[in-house]
Amino acid sequence: MSAAALTLKARRPRGGLGLGISVLWLSLIVLLPLAAVVAKSTEGGWDTFWHAVSSRQAVDALKFTMWISLATAAINAVMGTLVAWVLVRDRFPGKRIVNALIDLPFALPTIVAGMVLLSLYGPSSPLGVDWANTRMAVFLAFLFVTLPFVVRTVQPVLAELEPEVEEAAASLGASRFTTFRTLIIPALAPAITSGAALSFARGISEYGSLVLLSGNLPYSTEVASVRILSYVEGDKLTEAAAVASILLVVALVVIVALDIISRRVARHG
Repeated sequence: MSAAALTLKARRPRGGLGLGISVLWLSLIVLLPLAAVVAKSTEGGWDTFWHAVSSRQAVDALKFTMWISLATAAINAVMGTLVAWVLVRDRFPGKRIVNALIDLPFALPTIVAGMVLLSLYGPSSPLGVDWANTRMAVFLAFLFVTLPFVVRTVQPVLAELEPEVEEAAASLGASRFTTFRTLIIPALAPAITSGAALSFARGISEYGSLVLLSGNLPYSTEVASVRILSYVEGDKLTEAAAVASILLVVALVVIVALDIISRRVARHG
């Protein structure tokens, strides 16, 4: 047996062990807890499940959460890509500081983020606006906590793109728009959609930054995470699990759909 074959044979058990450990860890940390939530949601039967997710307050909270998370993901896809472009392609004083500030929403506790936003957009706002306890406040909170996702997923991909390719396209007569549409967008599409999917998933689960800012008003500014907490506080764990299961399914569907779209855009490009 050759040395290469012996080396390959020696590596196989390590790969199998690593795969087994990875799957076990993923199961313990992610899959089993998710399965437990889904199982809990059907504990009282499908009538209880349906009653929990079809009540007017739950439906309003879910619809509001979905739409505002989708709007947040869409804006982040555009503005996050623009910010990443500036950080990668442009040179300006304080660039390192700006680059470090992008991660601030990751580092701040969400309740601190709520205080920051309340100070800026609340009754004592230095800007002269008072958006506390409004849907605009929820929207701003979502934009704040999800800002880094698209930026940080697009940045490394954009840094790998060779400017010489764009220069070659320009030398062949391609306009900037054509170059951007046919070369840059297909290359960035998977990263943009991945960041947007993460932004959406983060948005539908947000709670901490909204405690001080949104007022959690039923039928107005109440999001799904607050509705879940209300069920838990009322000792209605099955109903809470039912609403949580809906959020889980929606997040999975959106993530898979955006992944498919990004692959098709990249393939078309």
